[in-house]
Amino acid sequence: MSPFEEFIERETTSGLVLIAGTIVALLLANSVFRDAYETFMHTRMGITVGAWSLHMDLLHWINEGLMVFFFFVVGLEIKREIVVGELSDIRGAALPVLAAAGGMIFPALLYHVINPGGVNAAGWGIPMATDIAFAISALVIMGKRIPQGIMVFLVALAIADDLGAVLVIALFYTRQFDYWALAWATGFLVLLLTFNLSGVRRNTPYLVAGVGLWLALLSSGIHATIAGVLAALCIPARSRYLPDAFGERLSELSRNFVQSTRSEQCLLRNVEQNAVLRTVDYELNLAQPPLQRMLDAFHLPVALLVIPLFALANAGIALDAGAISDAWRHPVARGIVAGLVLGKATGITLFSWFALRLGLARLPEGLSLRHVFGAGLLGGIGFTMSIFIAELCFGEVPHLLNVAKTAVIFGSLASAVLGMSWLLLVSRRG
Repeated sequence: MSPFEEFIERETTSGLVLIAGTIVALLLANSVFRDAYETFMHTRMGITVGAWSLHMDLLHWINEGLMVFFFFVVGLEIKREIVVGELSDIRGAALPVLAAAGGMIFPALLYHVINPGGVNAAGWGIPMATDIAFAISALVIMGKRIPQGIMVFLVALAIADDLGAVLVIALFYTRQFDYWALAWATGFLVLLLTFNLSGVRRNTPYLVAGVGLWLALLSSGIHATIAGVLAALCIPARSRYLPDAFGERLSELSRNFVQSTRSEQCLLRNVEQNAVLRTVDYELNLAQPPLQRMLDAFHLPVALLVIPLFALANAGIALDAGAISDAWRHPVARGIVAGLVLGKATGITLFSWFALRLGLARLPEGLSLRHVFGAGLLGGIGFTMSIFIAELCFGEVPHLLNVAKTAVIFGSLASAVLGMSWLLLVSRRG
C-alpha cells in the first residue's frame, strides 16, 4: 500500500468513527439523558503538583488538551505534503493552494455580508474550514465512479485549507496575551528547533518539549492547540541514514547474524543472534524519518479516540423542530450555511479558474472545472474544524454556539449530498 493509499484509508476510518460519535452525541442531547450529558461534560477535573495546579472542565480538557494531538497530526500531514507530497511541487501545489484560499475568502465574505457587525460578526471563521476526514469518506463512498484525480486534488486542497484554518485560529481567535507565557513558549519552540537541527531523532525529547510548549501556550492567550501544529513542524522529515548507508548497515548485520548461527542452539538461547536482532530493530527505527514514525504512532489513536470524543463533547445539540426553526431564522446560521454551501464551491471554482487562465497552475489529468466545482461542494463539509472555531467564537454565548453548531451540521450535510450528487452526475456524463 502506498503512503497516499494508507492516508486515504486512515482518513476514511476517521470519518466513519466521527459520524458514529456525532450520532451518539445527538442521541444523548435529544433524550432523557440530556441533563446528565451536559453535567458530565462540565465536570471539573485537574492535576495538582505541590503549589502548581491545572483544572478545567471535561469539555475544555477535550477541546484544549486532547485536540492538541489532532492538530499535531494535522501539522505532520501538512509538513509531509510540503516536503514530499502534492504541495512539494510549486506548479502542482499552486492549484489546490489557490483553490483553498478562494474556499476560505468567499465563505468569510458571505458570512460578513449577512452578519456585518455586533457579536454575530465574530463567527466569520466558522464556514472557512474543510473536514478532510468527512470529505475523503464521501469520495471513498463513490469509489471508481469518479475520476481518481479528484481524490488527490481534494486531499491537497483540504491540507492547505487546514493550514489556513490554523493561521486564522492563531491570528484572530486569541485572548489577551500573557507575554511571560509567550516567552516560555518561544523558548520551548527554540528547543524543538534545536533538537531538529542538531540531529536528534528520538521521539521522547520532542514530546517532552511539546508538552512544555502546550502548557506555556495554555496560559499565553494563544489557543493551546496551536502547540500541536508548531511542534509537528519541528519534527525532522529526514532519517538518520541515507538509503545506501542503511543498506550497507543491514548487510553487515545480516552477515553477523549468519556467522553467529549455532546448530546446537535455538534462537532463544543464542545471545549473539538476539543482540543482532535488537540492533536491527534499533537501526530500522532510526532509518524511518521521525515525521513518518510519529504520524504512524498518533494517527490511529487520534482517529479512534480524540476525534470521536471531540464529536461526543461538542455535537450534542437539541434538534427539535422549534430549535431548528429558531436557528434557521438566525443570521448566524444563514451566514454559516451560505458560506459552507455557496461560498466554498464558488471560491474554490473561481480561484481555480483564475489560476488556470493565468497559467499559474494545471489541472490533474482527467479532471475539468466541473469536477473542481464538485470538490468545492465537498469542501463545504466543515464539521470538526468549523465546530472547533465555533467554540472559540461563541463559547461564552451558549445560544449563539448552539445556533452555529446546528448550522454547521446541516450545512455540512447539504454540502456532502450536493457534492456527491454533482460529481456522480458529471462523471456519468463524462
